[in-house]
Amino acid sequence: MEKLIKELKTKIATMCKNGCEYNLCDTVLDSLYSVYPFNKFEYIISHLIGTDTITLQQYLDIRNRYLERNKYLYVFEITAPRTFGETWAQRHLNEVIPELQRPSAACDPDYSGQYDFWYDGIRIEVKASRAVRRKSGDSLIIKALSSDSKYAFDMNFQQIKPACCDVFVWIAVWRDVIRYWVLSSDEVKNNRYYSSGQHRGNVGEGQLWIKDTNIDDFKEYEVGVRDILSNIIGKGRRK
Repeated sequence: MEKLIKELKTKIATMCKNGCEYNLCDTVLDSLYSVYPFNKFEYIISHLIGTDTITLQQYLDIRNRYLERNKYLYVFEITAPRTFGETWAQRHLNEVIPELQRPSAACDPDYSGQYDFWYDGIRIEVKASRAVRRKSGDSLIIKALSSDSKYAFDMNFQQIKPACCDVFVWIAVWRDVIRYWVLSSDEVKNNRYYSSGQHRGNVGEGQLWIKDTNIDDFKEYEVGVRDILSNIIGKGRRK
């Protein structure tokens, strides 16, 4: 979003230098009454095209670059935490690793909803979070960050129960990339950033924050999408 705004402001400055009578200053744009799908970006672009400041092809180039930088922005539109954390994350992981099975009492007689996937005797729990700008009261989609952003971010992996699974797969979403970490339950339980006792009385449940200040400490657990399953197998077998 920051890159798009900067690019459009440059085009607006060019339009103003050419003697355009339209006022597209920040005050005007911020006070613009908008109703979906008509907003300030549509307002700016229509003026830029209408005054021949940019061509239709230049607009399409701007649009395509934005789409490429924000291919996962739609994930930040999911406002319900459970819909994101369970429905989207589990479906996404199952799409990239179709070998994972939905658990049932048929494969695990002790199963009662404790974990999300089963693979050849390995119990797998999926956790997901999104990189958003810290200390901002805006909506998720406005706070969403790209992977090269310099803003501080928080990602909170909640309701972690190491005793209920063998392996964790953590999914982290930025505007432009999705990253994956695979950890054994012991690696989570013994991690210095793991905080047990997320909720009073919930024994064996905790949370873990990944931030811009500690994300490098998790490099050893990060894997490419093609290596997720092999790491699940390797860490699950050592359990």
